[in-house]
Amino acid sequence: MIEKKQLIQKRVFDLVLSLILFPVLILPIMLLVLMCTIDTKQYGLFSQLRVGQHGRLFRIFKLRTLKAEHHKLGHLNISATRFGKFLRNSKLDELPQLFNVIIGDMSFVGPRPDIQGFADELTDGDRIILKLKPGITGPATLKYKDEEALLSEQIDPETYNRTIIWVDKVEINKKYVQNWSFYLDLNFLIKSIIS
Repeated sequence: MIEKKQLIQKRVFDLVLSLILFPVLILPIMLLVLMCTIDTKQYGLFSQLRVGQHGRLFRIFKLRTLKAEHHKLGHLNISATRFGKFLRNSKLDELPQLFNVIIGDMSFVGPRPDIQGFADELTDGDRIILKLKPGITGPATLKYKDEEALLSEQIDPETYNRTIIWVDKVEINKKYVQNWSFYLDLNFLIKSIIS
């Protein structure tokens, strides 16, 4: 079980690494925000409320990849642009989460932060997941790196996500919290970079 001393160690590592990466990534992030603004015709930085540590809500940052288009029939079509699909597939859309790590809402490694209706509804022993800050990457993220493609193959993607993927992610993340170590985080970071 992760202890307070380990949580401090995890935070120090996150802060040191994010401050090293910040000068390297700030210009590419700004350039990508500009490109996404042009591509989607909306401000290129997207934010959304997610469930964080101890169930508290925070605002996550991502590059905007979806574009809203009005059709002649009057309905609104929202879909990823070609550039947006590239950003999603390469996970570059998550680069602005570096700011979430710096301000302390997220960690480099941990359970992915979900929208309301998932992590905030965990009960009993499953709530152990909320002891940690959500991560940019982690064991469940690596296993389900092709989650969008997997869901697109399902007849009822929402039900499949709630009854199969989400349940599996909870078990994976519980094991991660129960067996956390600094070297485990390093291992997941390296796997995320090379995968």
